[in-house]
Amino acid sequence: MIKRTFLTVLLAAGATLGADKDFDGRWDIEVLNEARSRAWWLEVTGAGTANLKGRFVGAPGGDMNDIPEISIQDGELQFVFKRNYAGGKKKSEQRGVYRARLVKGTLEGSFEVEGRSGSALKWIGRRPPAIPDKDDGSWKPATPVALFNGKDLSGWKAMVANRELGWEVVDGIMKNKAGANNLVSDRKFWNFELDCEFRLGEHTNGGLGLRGRYEVQILEDFGRPPGTHSAGALYSRIAPSENASKPAGQWQTYKIRLVGRQVTIIFNGKKVIDKGEVEGLTAMAHDWNEVVAGPLSIQGDHGPVEIRKLTVNPLVKK
Repeated sequence: MIKRTFLTVLLAAGATLGADKDFDGRWDIEVLNEARSRAWWLEVTGAGTANLKGRFVGAPGGDMNDIPEISIQDGELQFVFKRNYAGGKKKSEQRGVYRARLVKGTLEGSFEVEGRSGSALKWIGRRPPAIPDKDDGSWKPATPVALFNGKDLSGWKAMVANRELGWEVVDGIMKNKAGANNLVSDRKFWNFELDCEFRLGEHTNGGLGLRGRYEVQILEDFGRPPGTHSAGALYSRIAPSENASKPAGQWQTYKIRLVGRQVTIIFNGKKVIDKGEVEGLTAMAHDWNEVVAGPLSIQGDHGPVEIRKLTVNPLVKK
């Protein structure tokens, strides 16, 4: 009886470790009851082994972060970040706890800041799709779509409902005030080229969300070395080959091409990313479903940004 009991325990442990491995991989996360409709991203490796690790993109924060504290016990994945969840200048840190269980191939999860009432969120994690489209020369521009008419904000809506828009059009220029709402286009696109002309003041930044999922960084950082957070970067994922920024106050240009998961960025006439492979969602993401067309979004909740051109050329197979 003792031997059978011991064998039963071993078999159960093996089954548990086998099930733990199902957490491995990448997950696109839909946050169910969050005002900004944020989407998160999670990668788990080494589940069921002593080398369990994870990476996470999600608010608050926004970077691609290695998970400092992660475990799987009794079929539940748990990971923790210690951060200043209250925001502002107060530096006190709290524990933000993420939990999830596997249910029919998806993650059913929760998030809560310990000791902070009203912070609880529910979320669902789904496997990201394989996207076969490649920028192989077979995708050609169709009829261009002007997303900014130079007169008003027709065709745009606020990302956060019941919050002031904070954008206006003055002398043919779209501009925001610091801390404004983010904008989301009514039109949705799959593969496309985007032409944007923008201008920044000193010490400011913004971003363009491709399909509402992948942020191209807009940043006033003339003369600084390139990195995954610099102007021309796919934010926190792909660094540009060089920083092609102009000084503050000058008009600058982006030509961005997105085909499947391949992104090419020409910044002020210089190709700084050439068919870079997009791993997954970035911090600006608000549309989790990577398999369908998505909107263009404009970050307004950081510094002031001016835009005078936003034109999308949908790409079609020819």
